[in-house]
Amino acid sequence: MAEALQNYIDGEWVEAADGGRFDITNPATGEVIASAPDSGPRDVERAIEAARRTFDEGRWWPRTSERERGRILLRAAEIVRREHERLARMETMDCGKPLAEARGDIAEVAFMFEYYGGWATKVHGEIPPVGPGALSLVVKEPVGVVAAITPWNYPMMMAIQKLAPALAAGCTVILKPAEQTPFTALEIPRILEEAGLPRGVLHVVTGFGESAGAPLVSSPKVDKVGFTGSREVGRIIMRAGADTLKRVTLELGGKSPNIVFADAEFEAAIEGSCVGIFGNQGEVCSAGSRVFVERAIYDRALEAMAERTRAIRLGDGLDEETTMGPLVSREQQERVERYIEIGGGEARLAVMGARPEDPRLSGGYFVPPVIFADVDNRARIAREEIFGPVMSVIPFSGLDEVLALSNDNDYGLAAAVWTRDITKAITTARALRAGTVWINDSQPAPTEAPWGGFKQSGIGRELGAHGIEDFLETKHIYVNLSR
Repeated sequence: MAEALQNYIDGEWVEAADGGRFDITNPATGEVIASAPDSGPRDVERAIEAARRTFDEGRWWPRTSERERGRILLRAAEIVRREHERLARMETMDCGKPLAEARGDIAEVAFMFEYYGGWATKVHGEIPPVGPGALSLVVKEPVGVVAAITPWNYPMMMAIQKLAPALAAGCTVILKPAEQTPFTALEIPRILEEAGLPRGVLHVVTGFGESAGAPLVSSPKVDKVGFTGSREVGRIIMRAGADTLKRVTLELGGKSPNIVFADAEFEAAIEGSCVGIFGNQGEVCSAGSRVFVERAIYDRALEAMAERTRAIRLGDGLDEETTMGPLVSREQQERVERYIEIGGGEARLAVMGARPEDPRLSGGYFVPPVIFADVDNRARIAREEIFGPVMSVIPFSGLDEVLALSNDNDYGLAAAVWTRDITKAITTARALRAGTVWINDSQPAPTEAPWGGFKQSGIGRELGAHGIEDFLETKHIYVNLSR
């Protein structure tokens, strides 16, 4: 029997007010593995009221010591490590990714708790000089009630990427996970309860964007919204947040360029280029979906990438031999398949991988990895975010050309550069309009460093020291010392 999940509001596990539920499926098989509350405005309002009351009354969380906040997050890190394998398997069942990748995600969840547990005691103010007759104190205080709306491609990690710094800052938080993947999100309250988080600080409400996400964004009792997801939804959230002038941070999509110069370490560049688009089934906002290859090595590189792609093994993420799992949902599968059809009319299909042969996976949401060659940078498959395992390979002749092509896109989340020439590498990295540029690597996003995009890839930064700043307000206290 499928597990019946519940919302977590004000320290209690509860059903949606109207009793509605929706199914959660295993992407590898299409089978229902759980159901979750189909929450609406009344459920969201209950969570907001509890979070607002806890913050405003300050009975415990905002006025507690930074040391105690830090200790709770550090204890949460140890609980995640203790439950590592169980959580990784849940993550794979929830979103489909291979177990090896899920294990890496859960390990990073533990470190995020640990990292921001340390930050809780390291938020400092300032004492600017204003003359002998006065004293100015600049202090940092928690922003208030935070709504965290998270995506389905890294369900637990993206949630903690927002929750850990918010909690370290002293905020109260309402988490609305993606409706496709609420499984591990509802493990977070259990972990933090065991770690000692008091009642009323964290709330988790499941449901759909229109009925559960929209009331969070529009509520005047919510001080900040942190959203990770599509550009289209990000625009809606920004408009809705404007009505109450709340703080909004957005981590949106990408169409990241992956530039391979002729002098690159060839094997590393090929492997990194394939990992950059086929890792996590291509369901990565920073995926290196536009692969620019210098003409001198174009044919050789294309064949090497095709060979690497043919070796990818699609299957159930729980199978240790699987190297690529299914997409998250039937809807996403159909979306990516439509783009592959579009690509067939725009470019040359260089390779398409094989679907799983196991009949038990016939109902899964699988899309084989695809490479299109000789792609025009103006083609739809080169301009629009597909969010699936579809690589567009584009030839170029020199630095000026590849910089113009790379920057000719609405997005600016990330980019990768492959070359042995350090001067060329740094020159290229500085010229690219992207929030993160990797040199001779692809896709690392360390918790210690900022993450976010230029242009239409978002507003604000997460992770690192920057990740806690958006959960803090700056207050100036002026003291007159003269008589």
